[in-house]
Amino acid sequence: MATEVHNGDKVNGGSKAVTFSALKPQLFVEAPKAADAVQFYKAAFGAEEGVRVMHPKRKADQELPLVLSAELKLGSSAFLVSDLTDDSSAPVKTVGSGTVFCLETDDVEAAVAKAVAAGAVSEGEIAEGEGACCGGRVGKVKDPYGIVWLICAPAKKCADAEA
Repeated sequence: MATEVHNGDKVNGGSKAVTFSALKPQLFVEAPKAADAVQFYKAAFGAEEGVRVMHPKRKADQELPLVLSAELKLGSSAFLVSDLTDDSSAPVKTVGSGTVFCLETDDVEAAVAKAVAAGAVSEGEIAEGEGACCGGRVGKVKDPYGIVWLICAPAKKCADAEA
């Protein structure tokens, strides 16, 4: 006889289900460029740096210490930036493949211009309506590390501006 289990229920006398407090994507960049990537995300998107952990196998006197992980905060979200090394525990050894992030802002044009000034490459014109994400306005940039960023104004805000 199968037992139906609901999220948060006790299972086989165990305790309540595990809950999570955050989801933090981790971006791997070609070593030793994580420190540069952190500076780029600060300049381009106004990211705020939290904790930075240096690679434990690198000595302080080495020319290029590697970033094991740097946590950046953008709005109410956070993500990690790390150097991708040959001995990295990252399951995928590709950089920037298939990864797209979407940032919401009230000023798409200014955000795209700021990212480009910091070193990103604009990909196409700013789209609007059906050609944009969620029917709003969207600009697309690729950062120097191969990550694609969609810079979007929420559709509701676009509709309010047009009314």
